[in-house]
Amino acid sequence: MVLLGEKETALPWVSALTVREVLQLGNPILRERSFPVEDFSELSSLKEDLSDTLLHWRKSTGYGRGIAAPQIGVLKRVVFTNVDEPWLLVNPKIIWKSPERMIVWDACLSYLTIFFQVSRAQQIKVTYQDMDRKEREVEAEGALSELLQHEIDHLDGILAIDRVLDLRTICTKGEYEKRYAKKNKES
Repeated sequence: MVLLGEKETALPWVSALTVREVLQLGNPILRERSFPVEDFSELSSLKEDLSDTLLHWRKSTGYGRGIAAPQIGVLKRVVFTNVDEPWLLVNPKIIWKSPERMIVWDACLSYLTIFFQVSRAQQIKVTYQDMDRKEREVEAEGALSELLQHEIDHLDGILAIDRVLDLRTICTKGEYEKRYAKKNKES
């Protein structure tokens, strides 16, 4: 059984998962700056919590490519994504952004009923550590660039809604899916 708010929901695929509550828009923890990870001994359980929580959201809503530790109440500089494969980034930092911009529709597990357009750098370079403390660097473009910028913003207490381009683009999930989702997938 998974406790979701005040409801218990029997979902067979989450019986062995550690699904953590995703903090919602308005929770002040989402606005706090996260601390660098220095003790890597607890990363394995944090990775599992982030992975299980993201999997739960993806299976129950159809949304969710990444999650940041502050979204489950852990103020550590950790991001977990799962697009093609699971990927944990510890202490990630954007070290370069291209001047070319892209306008994308954004939403967040912390306010999944709200969609809006934001402007993001088309390409970025990110440094991070893996679970073995090894320093890594990745170049990302397009959808991966947008995802990493979104998740790393969480580590600094910045929410995507802070970056909304035009208040007139804010819409509900239902309106987004009805009016824009198909067009967005085609482009």
